[in-house]
Amino acid sequence: MKDTPNYKLALSKEEMQDYGYKIIDHIVDHFETQKHKNPVALASREEMDSLLTERIPEQSTPANEVLDFVMNQVIPNSNIVSHPKSYSFVPGPSNYISAMADTIATGFNIFSGGWAASPAAAELEIVTMNWLLEIFGFPTKKGGGIFTSGGSMANLTALVTARRIKCGSDFSKATIYLSDQAHSSNIKAIKVVGFKKEQIRIIPTDMEFKISLNKLKNIIARDRLEGLQPFCIIASAGTTNTGTVDPLDEIADICAHENLWFHIDGAYGGAAILAKDGQHLLKGIERADSLTVDPHKWFFQPYEIGCLLVKDHNWLSSTFSEKPEYLRDIEGNESEINFYDHGIQLTRRFRALKFYMSLKTFGLESFRKAITYNIDLAEQTETLLRKSALWEITSPATLAIINFRYNPISQNLPEEILDRINQNISKEIIASKEALLATTVLQGQIVLRMCLINPRTTIEDIKSTLEQCEMYGEAQLLAKNN
Repeated sequence: MKDTPNYKLALSKEEMQDYGYKIIDHIVDHFETQKHKNPVALASREEMDSLLTERIPEQSTPANEVLDFVMNQVIPNSNIVSHPKSYSFVPGPSNYISAMADTIATGFNIFSGGWAASPAAAELEIVTMNWLLEIFGFPTKKGGGIFTSGGSMANLTALVTARRIKCGSDFSKATIYLSDQAHSSNIKAIKVVGFKKEQIRIIPTDMEFKISLNKLKNIIARDRLEGLQPFCIIASAGTTNTGTVDPLDEIADICAHENLWFHIDGAYGGAAILAKDGQHLLKGIERADSLTVDPHKWFFQPYEIGCLLVKDHNWLSSTFSEKPEYLRDIEGNESEINFYDHGIQLTRRFRALKFYMSLKTFGLESFRKAITYNIDLAEQTETLLRKSALWEITSPATLAIINFRYNPISQNLPEEILDRINQNISKEIIASKEALLATTVLQGQIVLRMCLINPRTTIEDIKSTLEQCEMYGEAQLLAKNN
């Protein structure tokens, strides 16, 4: 006999409690045991199709049976980006309080677009935005911002705003400047907002991977002589490749002199301002017109939460505000911010809650210590590598990122062999599933890259991974010599 369709899509109180307790138990177990699991999941499309593809389920399936399937087949086939040995890309350390806050926001299905729908959600976004404005030295009375899905959307929101403020409706002659180490989301955003390839200026970086100021000035001057309209410079506050920070103060001077919009992409490294070393490197960040930070990176939040800060909140509302008839009854007064007027999204989840609850629970000092620990850990790793005759530093520890390669000093190996060995070390490490350690390319060399922003990663984790790398490197040398 077929089950009666549950057209109200509801469970009993007892069923909901039982189901919820099981999910919480799974999440707690994940936080407790993830360090003992492999961080890497490997599977082909064919394997995933075989495991997960099915027809649309017309009939119901018991809730616990669906949950068991997800926990047994879906979750284990996903990388554990919060694992202590997840070193690649930008890990997502997360924290349990924020995970539970997301559960609350989703469970109560709070709409965080406008004041009338949830005054408390809007107010908490104002409160936490003011915290961030204060942290980064932006004006708290006039400044503003908005939480987004991530850094990509924050950068896009910034560029749409900059284009309107600096160019108006005609941006056919506008030119924009960023370095060859800038994050790819910036290029994507530039293209999305309608700029052509010939309007984008990619400025080479120096030996330290910082934007070349002289080349930047020369290209701006040339563009002006050719009748073009320079309007924006994008600087990096912690590049993804190396953690490098562009000379922010000097770029701010150029922007002031040339009347250009100054956007800083601090999606990766911005949070380092909480550490003393980070404050020094990020000097001048407060001079930006707009700043992207990514709390789901180094502020230890679960996905998704990015953030855009601006010097004047009116820039956002004047860029994105629309007044359709169906919203005319909920506009409120000017102090009651409708965040759908400050960005692209109308329907928005309650992202501020997890940032608020975790900061309240742990305190900002705990975040400071965690970030300082990460920076120190990368420097310890650099010291460890420099003491070995097997490793070469290609980019020193900067904002918890370090790049290095296997290069035994006794071998004097040609570049193409070194590239192959280091690429294969990464492949072997990932194939072992014991660590996620990928490569990048710096100055034409294939190198190994560690991003150490997980406060639960230890120097022992790193030592064991390096020992594993050395074993794979030695095996390749033996194979080459034989």
